[in-house]
Amino acid sequence: MSRDLCRKAGYTYSFLSDPRAEVVRRYDLLHQGAGVNGQDIARPAEFLLDSSGVIRWVNLTEDYRVRARPEQIMEAAKALR
Repeated sequence: MSRDLCRKAGYTYSFLSDPRAEVVRRYDLLHQGAGVNGQDIARPAEFLLDSSGVIRWVNLTEDYRVRARPEQIMEAAKALR
């Protein structure tokens, strides 16, 4: 998303634009050939970080249609207390 589009939509948080998949590779989230016409895409992932920026919980999947449910994330967050 472009910065202007995010502003127009009213988003108040940061979006990551990673056209060369540099961050995707850094976090080992590249799913080679899984996109349209065999394009590389990012694997779905959710991360919970503590206030120091340390990753405390990760949910990864091979299926781009699968995401953690909100209640799963809330349970994981409560377990980190």
